[in-house]
Amino acid sequence: MRYGENLPDEQYGLAAGVIATALALPLFQAGFVRTRLATPYIAIYRHIWTDAIAAAGSLAFTGLAWLALVLLSELFHLLKIDFLRDAMNEGWFGWTFSGLAFGAALGILRNQLKVLTTLQTVVLLVLSLLAVPLAVGLTVFLLASAVSGPQVLWEATRSATPILLTCAAGSFVLAGAILRQSDAEMTGNRVMRIAALVLAVVILPLAVFAAVSMGLRLNQYGFAPERLWGLVAIAVACAWGVGYWIALARGGRHGWTGKLRAANFHLALGGCVLALLLALPILDFGAISTRNQIARLESGKVTPEQFDFAALRWDFGEPGRRALARLAKSDRAEVAELAQATLAQSQRPYRGFDSDQNRTREEFALRVQPEDVVLRKRVLDYLVANPWVCPADCVALDLGSQEAGIQRVAILSGATYSVVELGGTQPQPNDKPAPTLKAGSHVEIRPWNGRQIYVDGQPFGEPFE
Repeated sequence: MRYGENLPDEQYGLAAGVIATALALPLFQAGFVRTRLATPYIAIYRHIWTDAIAAAGSLAFTGLAWLALVLLSELFHLLKIDFLRDAMNEGWFGWTFSGLAFGAALGILRNQLKVLTTLQTVVLLVLSLLAVPLAVGLTVFLLASAVSGPQVLWEATRSATPILLTCAAGSFVLAGAILRQSDAEMTGNRVMRIAALVLAVVILPLAVFAAVSMGLRLNQYGFAPERLWGLVAIAVACAWGVGYWIALARGGRHGWTGKLRAANFHLALGGCVLALLLALPILDFGAISTRNQIARLESGKVTPEQFDFAALRWDFGEPGRRALARLAKSDRAEVAELAQATLAQSQRPYRGFDSDQNRTREEFALRVQPEDVVLRKRVLDYLVANPWVCPADCVALDLGSQEAGIQRVAILSGATYSVVELGGTQPQPNDKPAPTLKAGSHVEIRPWNGRQIYVDGQPFGEPFE
């Protein structure tokens, strides 16, 4: 069974594995297996930046290789030779070609240490120049937040947490670019040194603001796998911020740079271990989120109309689906009805943070033409699972039955309508793909006689037959 079939956040687990590898690689290259905590920071720092520059260069070469491949495919297409076009449409080809291009470029770049050393010097110089305006901007931001109150952040945007974490990560990278691998390599420019000090200081308040923002979201909407991964990122940022503050306090006026480098070394070790733990399927954030959401529903903190049943089905993995099946058998009729409707969904519906889109059958203003008890039940079953189809008054028109007892129904609402097929295993929208014009296609005009919906004597939408 695949990893992603049980756990809802396999992409985050993969990202954690990539981060663990990225942190472990320079340690391994610097001989950490032999020297352990005595590994020189200079060697680790050099490998970090040469690896990063080599990877960036390899990615750029991969993009250029794809551009050349596309140009060649179009060139051969002029001669009606489409083997490259056909190969590019195969799923295996893209990953294989990208891997070969990236690996070839990485192998060549890793053998050009002099070039990488020169590029490292240039990159660090450019990043050092960016550190000064970022330090000034973050200082002004924190002072303004202290005056106006951080609640302005939560009122202005729902993306406060990722923005704050991105600023904290940028502060860490740019501070490291100025610190370099030793005091001898560090710039003597007083402005840049002050900028590095400011960037090291602001990481903790940015992380605290992000934690407050995430806390507000958790209190409003409860746990979700994505929010739990966000908590992990906030915890790492807070740990780095606290570590930097301790290093600055211990280093004093003249020794703070060395203490920050030592803090980077130890925090990177802890981050590597944490990322490796999170990359393994040990902590099931889907199960944790499911228990939290079910507890919120059962305690009455969230009403059935507000509860996101679709998240259990589509976002929380196997634990969420098992919990949804239990809710479908609940003694609370409203909960059971909404859970059953969610189980019948054929695609994942999306809703806003503050929307109450769950509705029971009694809440739909539905008129069925012609009136039929069985048809009404089928339409209401469909609408409970897909409430956005009928946001206000709506009319269901019976378009006739097909084979296997399937009924075609047009559901009118507002200025639009949709044709669905009800009955059978799952109700499916009746969206037939349009024909594609090809070279040599026969094109003609034919007389047409079909059916169209009329509202108050006026044509409504496009003909459906």
